[in-house]
Amino acid sequence: MLDRRSLLGGVAAGAGSIAMLASLNSGARAAGSPVKVGSALPMSGFAAADGIEFKNGLTLAAEEINAAGGILGRPIQIAIEDTKEMGADIVTQAMQRLIDRHSASAIINGYNVGTNMVEMDVAADNDVIFVHYNTLISHNTKFLSDPQRYYSCFQGDPPEFYYGPGFLLFLKSLIDSKQWNPPNKKIAIIPSANEYSIVIANAIRDRVKEFGFELGLYETVPFPTNQWGPTLAKLRQDPPAAIAVTHFLPQDLAQFMTQFLPEPTQSLVYMQYGPSLPAFREIGKEAVNGVIYSTVIGCLPDEFSAAYRKTYREKFGANAAFITGSQTYDGLWHYALSAAIAGGASEPSNKEQTRKISEAMKRLIYRGVNGIYHADPKGQSAFCYPTQIKDPSLGMAHQFLQHQDYRTDPKLIAPALYATDTMKLPPWIKA
Repeated sequence: MLDRRSLLGGVAAGAGSIAMLASLNSGARAAGSPVKVGSALPMSGFAAADGIEFKNGLTLAAEEINAAGGILGRPIQIAIEDTKEMGADIVTQAMQRLIDRHSASAIINGYNVGTNMVEMDVAADNDVIFVHYNTLISHNTKFLSDPQRYYSCFQGDPPEFYYGPGFLLFLKSLIDSKQWNPPNKKIAIIPSANEYSIVIANAIRDRVKEFGFELGLYETVPFPTNQWGPTLAKLRQDPPAAIAVTHFLPQDLAQFMTQFLPEPTQSLVYMQYGPSLPAFREIGKEAVNGVIYSTVIGCLPDEFSAAYRKTYREKFGANAAFITGSQTYDGLWHYALSAAIAGGASEPSNKEQTRKISEAMKRLIYRGVNGIYHADPKGQSAFCYPTQIKDPSLGMAHQFLQHQDYRTDPKLIAPALYATDTMKLPPWIKA
């Protein structure tokens, strides 16, 4: 029999999680009253492709958890509220409906944009566990403003700030390893008009000199956008060594590449998050070959996650984006194990039990299909490896991937500890 105290050191996903949860359940079947877990997701609107994958991740995790006995014999039941075009008011209302209509004792979201992290207030006012993947430093700032109030709020990945220094460190590593000989030291930065993109862009801009680069173009574009002509004209007038597009919608980024290639500059093209989604490849096709992107969270293409990846695509389709669904998948598993360790799920407004679950989530070092979740006390988000923390057993890997053939999955090229392939010079760059 596993001892609950021993589980607080760490636990692995997949078969390990299932075995440990089953042991905590002492063989009990998931036949008790349901544990309601809510999720406020963009099931319609411009981010619906992500919303669908976030729902898929929750669905798969709930099936596995229930098959292992649920949370101490209580099955998980998922409730979804659509956040549509998102924004503070819409997301707040969706979160509150999950509590008022569905009695959700925990809420596990993917991301919602334009919220200013008001979701944390809904969770705090109702004493429910809240896990999200907004990937915002503003989560950490808000948590630190009143840790006692926001005790139940967790960001399941590192904040977006670490994309900035992580990108510069990556470029420097390409130069040091002689994989890339840049024609100059200029970096062009192209954010879109939203908090996530701007924070990343500014984090790059503010540290370019520290890493031996210089700032070329800094151009903010509308959100969303597919009209890249004016920006491309400026890039062609003063070609940089690298272009960092921190806008993140896959359909817009694919349009950037189709408009870039007729007259390309001799630049590495780096993009933010969107290239991880099938829509990027489906729209851009050959034009996306050579694009580099990164994510501070995504299913690692390793042996550890192989069963999850196989099951996900068998269940949801050959083109399903397991790299996105993996976020809520890990989030629900982390919550379920923590609730079982803490003695059971809570109900809304049960502060005593919710706090016990929160303490278990903070202490549990969880190895999911996305890597390591270990709560940073300065914000209750994941540590970022290698930019923030040097120990890979305590940080979530900042992954750099490249589309080398749009007909196949992208290749993981950094960090070195996790890389499966090496970078290839994009086809538009003359060797």
